[in-house]
Amino acid sequence: MNIQSPLARDSVASDLIAPDTTGTNFYRTDPSLADLLRRHLPEKLFRHIDPHLDRLGELVGGRLDDCGRMADRHGPVLHPRDKYGRDAQSIEYHPAYRALENAAFGAFGIHAMSHRKGILGWPDTYPVTAKHAFTFLFNQCEFGMGCPINVTDGAAKLLSRFGDEALKAKYLDGLTQTDMGKLTQGGQFMTEKEGGSDVGSLTSRAVKEGDHWRLYGDKWFCSNADAKVVMLLARPEGAGPGTRGVGLFLMPRFLDDGTQNHYRIVRLKDKLGTRSMASGEIKLEGAIAYSVGRLDRGFVQMAEMVNSSRLSNGVKSTALMRRAWHDAMAVARNRVVFGQRISDLPLARRQLMKILLAVEQGLSLSFITADALDRAEGGSQDAAALLRILTPTLKFRATRDARKVCGDAMEMRGGVGYIEEFVTPRLLRDAHLGSIWEGTGNIVALDALTRAVARHGAESALGADLHARLDDSASVPQAWRDKLHGLTDKAIAFAREVARSADNEADARRATSTLYQVASAVAMTWEGARIFEARGDARRVLLARAVIDHRLTPNDPFKLMTAGAERKIVAHLLDDDALGMAAAGELLTAA
Repeated sequence: MNIQSPLARDSVASDLIAPDTTGTNFYRTDPSLADLLRRHLPEKLFRHIDPHLDRLGELVGGRLDDCGRMADRHGPVLHPRDKYGRDAQSIEYHPAYRALENAAFGAFGIHAMSHRKGILGWPDTYPVTAKHAFTFLFNQCEFGMGCPINVTDGAAKLLSRFGDEALKAKYLDGLTQTDMGKLTQGGQFMTEKEGGSDVGSLTSRAVKEGDHWRLYGDKWFCSNADAKVVMLLARPEGAGPGTRGVGLFLMPRFLDDGTQNHYRIVRLKDKLGTRSMASGEIKLEGAIAYSVGRLDRGFVQMAEMVNSSRLSNGVKSTALMRRAWHDAMAVARNRVVFGQRISDLPLARRQLMKILLAVEQGLSLSFITADALDRAEGGSQDAAALLRILTPTLKFRATRDARKVCGDAMEMRGGVGYIEEFVTPRLLRDAHLGSIWEGTGNIVALDALTRAVARHGAESALGADLHARLDDSASVPQAWRDKLHGLTDKAIAFAREVARSADNEADARRATSTLYQVASAVAMTWEGARIFEARGDARRVLLARAVIDHRLTPNDPFKLMTAGAERKIVAHLLDDDALGMAAAGELLTAA
């Protein structure tokens, strides 16, 4: 379970005032990732991607990490006009950013894995679960680039699913290219001054003109601002109010004659985080665009991209947490204070345990959700219902946990952690965007409760899935499984109670968090049983107990913590020795 930096075994660490993760292979030092991939992927596919993940892990801990730091420090620059004075906007990027692009889009083709056969030598397209293994690793070095990867992937998905044959023939190949000379990156321009989450209030207009449309209005927050192919929403002339009157359009950056389309990048946003990636304000001035799918279902169609983005956001936020964990452990295992390593101090160990717990929860729920998406796209209605509630639940909790985890990791490094020469300030800055992108915490909690539960009854699918996973974990003591069966029923019942009335809206976040905690505890129990059966190590089930103890059990603030069971659990999870199920079972049920 433990994640160690190579520095932990390197005597040079003692000479460093603040050892970090430089030179770490983030795949090799993350046994949980390989363990979970083996649970969710066919063995043949896992064996195929394993060396590619190893290669990416080495790059992320080395050259690409350097590029991420430089790209963050030297952000994009907008040039409103060219040298001849023409109104032709262009964005200048640092070479480090281009190197990150070449790795993500070219060498690994993360954006195209679900669309194009043959990526990294695999004869078919990749399931979402495999794709997000690469997402998870890559975003440990650069969170901002995750956005262009994701929206290019999403634009290809929308075009493939809803576009007519002419549009697909013209644009789909470019969106899924790994040849950088042929690639056309995608974008998603949704937010307007009038509102981001309140899509029905948008004011941008679409006017029919022959075989295309003209778009007018302002888009207020547009990530990957100079994308060559953009998906956006606008209200066709004569359409009604609200989301039902909104259409989905594809807008190219350049017209067929090579000239720029009729929209301007007004300025770039001066952001707290994701400084490497260009987010800007766009003014539509009669831009030529093409309708995608049914004009009266634009919002519903775009929601497909939003839901995929929310899953990606959960994965990326978990990646930030894992990188924060790596950094915290590099310090804790190698820095001596008051005559002891930080990792040997009781209070520090408790803090490290809380960091680890949030990371592993995010990892478990990320792959459970990705697996549900794979099965839903294969036609499973049960998986589609499960996905409906898991996606906002993951997005809500993992992104919020990332803010706390990245702050705690910075604190573990002390004052040096506040210095921009190290990764921790960038992690903390970037983490705050995760909980805003694709819906704020309030929005996604309401999505989970008022839509997934109240409108679609998706909590029933979640309950059935969790109970089935517990029933499929026969190697785990029955008493523990019975406890989780009971907590699953309580969490589902509470979600239904909250969803029953609008008067309970203030409890939506708490109910969503409760679903997340219970689902992750069950997932870890199921995973732990599978891992134990494969290689005799049952430590992952101890994480499930830590979730119940720290996330769901009320604590008396005036009572001393009992040291026995918790201290032993922390020791097993932070150290490297495998643990059998009998010993793990005793700790699961200990008082």
